[in-house]
Amino acid sequence: MESKQKLEQNKQEQSTSVISKALFIGFFGGVFWSFIGWGASYFSFSSISPASFIIRSWLNQSWTDGWLAEVISIFLIGILSLIVAIAYYLFLRKLRGIWPSALFGLALWGIVFYVLLPVFPNIAEVTELTSDTIVTTVCLFLLYGIFIGYSISYEYLDSVTKKNV
Repeated sequence: MESKQKLEQNKQEQSTSVISKALFIGFFGGVFWSFIGWGASYFSFSSISPASFIIRSWLNQSWTDGWLAEVISIFLIGILSLIVAIAYYLFLRKLRGIWPSALFGLALWGIVFYVLLPVFPNIAEVTELTSDTIVTTVCLFLLYGIFIGYSISYEYLDSVTKKNV
């Protein structure tokens, strides 16, 4: 009786720890890849920076052109990335391999640049973006999707494997 109760408690703790790891992965992935995006815009690989999405779409003040707006935007993207990580955990965590994660990243790019474009009035339509910006942002979203998806799937499948041992 007591050992059965301990097993149930361990299952709950493992599940909670996988969710908390997924949230950490989401926040870290959002911060890391938006920081890389900032670097890409700084070195003119892309005309879009994190602040052009998050802050400059709604505020038109002089401070939004500086580094502070970029840092705040990177942090906010990290917080928004928690939603992405939860969605991946809920719907796609059982998928194995790199391809589901890569397709997830490409789907996110499509959602942001086609579906959510009216939310970001500061961003030009895809047909008006340079090829450098399109390739750079597709690659960033692809790598972001792979990071989020593969990491969450690995943690989930690892916890399932440990549970069965």
